[in-house]
Amino acid sequence: MREIYQEILLAKSQNKKLLAILLDPDKVELNRLSDLIEKIKKSPATHILIGGSIVESNKIDELIFLLKEKLTLPIILFPGNPSQISLHADGILFLSLLSGRNPDYLIEHQVNAVPLLRKSNLEIISTGYLLIESGSQTAVERVSQTLPLNRNNFEMVCKTAKAGEYLGNKLIYLEAGSGAKLAVPFEMIKAVSNEILVPLIVGGGIRSHQAIQTAFDSGADMVVIGTAFENDSNFFNFR
Repeated sequence: MREIYQEILLAKSQNKKLLAILLDPDKVELNRLSDLIEKIKKSPATHILIGGSIVESNKIDELIFLLKEKLTLPIILFPGNPSQISLHADGILFLSLLSGRNPDYLIEHQVNAVPLLRKSNLEIISTGYLLIESGSQTAVERVSQTLPLNRNNFEMVCKTAKAGEYLGNKLIYLEAGSGAKLAVPFEMIKAVSNEILVPLIVGGGIRSHQAIQTAFDSGADMVVIGTAFENDSNFFNFR
């Protein structure tokens, strides 16, 4: 069993930046998965995330099996609710939506996930999840019925991230949301990175190689690419 979190900590200590590709099971066509896997192999990805705010597919297990046949990257669940948990992944980001005040996403879904997680060998990585205003309503906002944090209020975002760290979260995740118009401000990434000691993940609205690099330069330890790769599986082909 690999130790995903220890690998993330080691990468942070060595200033090695990590890149995760987020796959939404509802948007992955299994009959075209072989081509997608080959493109993932040629990308600089270090991790695969599986999940979404709403996932209706019942093929999460099958998707993970097929990915594991061809890839050695760690596969980590990024679930919107307990129904998205698969026992066949390597780990799970055990998310608490710290930016909102909906108890379902602060603790209720987590409580409901316990019986399934007890039976699993998943590496459970507690993650403080902060939704940041991104110029449009995102799926996370609609589903969770919570408002994002103001993208200009760096102090509130930093305090929320630090509170998550004090509560024992092993990771902090700044999320603009799937298909966000605006990514998390780079100045905010820098401010939060300077505030916390645990690794920082940033995702949502990042659509270019330059934006990935700037997020890294601003202090992100891991950047997550979802929509950009969904829309163009040749995203990482440098031309």
